Amino acid sequence: MTIRPLGGTGLSVTPLCVGTSPLASMPDLYGYAVDEHRATVTVDAVLDSGGAINFIDTSNGYGDDGSAERRIGAALRRRGGLPSGIVLATKVDPDPRTGDFSGARVRRSFEESLGRLGVDRVQLLHLHDPERITFAEATAPGGPVEALADLKREGLVGHLGVAGGPVALMRQFLDTGVFEVVLSHNRHTLLDRSALDLFRTAHERGIGVLNAAPYGGGMLAKGPEKQTKYAYGERDDTIATAALAMRAAAARAGVPLAAAALQFSLRSPFIDSTVVGVSSPERVAQTLELAATEIPEALWEELESLVPPAELWLDPPA
Repeated sequence: MTIRPLGGTGLSVTPLCVGTSPLASMPDLYGYAVDEHRATVTVDAVLDSGGAINFIDTSNGYGDDGSAERRIGAALRRRGGLPSGIVLATKVDPDPRTGDFSGARVRRSFEESLGRLGVDRVQLLHLHDPERITFAEATAPGGPVEALADLKREGLVGHLGVAGGPVALMRQFLDTGVFEVVLSHNRHTLLDRSALDLFRTAHERGIGVLNAAPYGGGMLAKGPEKQTKYAYGERDDTIATAALAMRAAAARAGVPLAAAALQFSLRSPFIDSTVVGVSSPERVAQTLELAATEIPEALWEELESLVPPAELWLDPPA
């Protein structure tokens, strides 16, 4: 895959980014467990992809006691550290026991991540799901945004991003001028276009754009019979009906719906990289195959006609 710039950060990333929350083993969320060996060989598969994927996304809060970061760190240590050309992003999270998301907690979260990953610097660090506190709390003196800016000023972090869901809140954080990258999830898919204007505007401003969860939490990959929830929450039946109609359209065109769902994000001119969670080496290979599947232009037009009404999106337009 052709490496491209991540906004104005100076980082160069592949259109595919591997999300690692499944590697943390969270069966309550995903419905299956992932042991440490499977997790580390999955990281190996990414690192051995021959440059097809050079971007890995993780978080302090993925799994018990940061298990995703620990497993990534184990794979990196076997190689003597982070290989050249690999971009590794992580996120700061609240204290899992107390919920504290203060500036002091941000620094502790970052230090925990450094230890788990076995690195002394992070290329890209996100403020993760800031909807867990108010915007005023996040931007207050001594708060998490100021703490992140301090980490960058000290040279411990290359670039800062904000990663979360609600589109209006993501806009507020970008307007602070602190963040160089925005990541939103489940809001720019075949079934939901909530983040369209956010992503387009960010791209025009030179802000890096990451689109996560192009399968809507699995519905567009597994099908609505197996994954009845969209974005891990119960939705209007119209969403599942649309997914079924889209799958039928893709079948008539001779392509898997998952390929169209992934390429819907990959073909966007204002998305720099698409974050796809993987849980095995086989899934890494399958994702690359889906990205390379040929899709007829007529299918895109049919899929567009099947998009659910905007009032059913996660963040309906005002």
